[in-house]
Amino acid sequence: MRAISALVLIIGLALGGLAAYKFKSYIDQTEAQRQADMAALQQAEPTIDVIAVNAVVAYGEELTPDKLVVIKYAERFLPEGAFRTMEEVFPEGEGKVRLVLRQMEINEPVLAVKVTAPGGDAGLTSLLQPGMRAFAIFVDVGSGVSGLLRPGDRVDVYWTGRGIASATDMGTTEMTKLIISNVKIIAIDQQTNTMQAGTTVARTVTVEATPEQVAALAQAQSTGSLMLSLVGLNDTAVTGPVQMDQKTLLGITDPEPEAGPEIAAEPAVVEEERVCTIRTRRGADVVEMPIPCSE
Repeated sequence: MRAISALVLIIGLALGGLAAYKFKSYIDQTEAQRQADMAALQQAEPTIDVIAVNAVVAYGEELTPDKLVVIKYAERFLPEGAFRTMEEVFPEGEGKVRLVLRQMEINEPVLAVKVTAPGGDAGLTSLLQPGMRAFAIFVDVGSGVSGLLRPGDRVDVYWTGRGIASATDMGTTEMTKLIISNVKIIAIDQQTNTMQAGTTVARTVTVEATPEQVAALAQAQSTGSLMLSLVGLNDTAVTGPVQMDQKTLLGITDPEPEAGPEIAAEPAVVEEERVCTIRTRRGADVVEMPIPCSE
């Protein structure tokens, strides 16, 4: 009987020790997980609430509250012009809607540059930067890069016409010259949507330019033809002066003028000094005495 009691006691102590070990392991794992969670929380990027769209919103659509949602966004990477609250998107007392200027995707933050001011127009004037003007260039399938241009692209503008050959040669010659580099296209015909798909053979391309560039484009378009050359998306190179005429294109050089026969120089005439004298007889001798010459 005593042996059975001792055996039961031993088994109980063993089970108690095993339970204590299991409990201690559980406590240790829980504490390690808590420490890991706290470390991850400390390293987590702080976020803030921003207003985003909850569906695809196309160019020209009205921005209404039912198309918006509040999302969490990393504060350090928040784009400039983001709206934080619905009140910022729809100012209190403003009964006017905003229009979308650029297509936005689901959960994309709403930025000030992508929408108009309340009651604003989504037309061409809203796309112009301060101090810039819109100028329409007439194009066709050849001069308009075969219909591959879209609003938002940048182009170089070349002029072809007759111009003065050089400062010394006042004659005219056919030439092509880069007149404006890296100008932004803001509309193709009557379309300003940057997300339009497919190709369109346009009749006019509207670019954003300074008043001085507008004057140059107007003069160039009235005196010759304009061609557009598409600039690469990530091309930041500064293009220097570019000009090509027929002689340069064909490698023709003007012959040097032939040397004519040499003309002997006439000898210089040396004017002799005049000397005036008077003769006087003195006995048998004749004496000459110099006197001033009369004019």
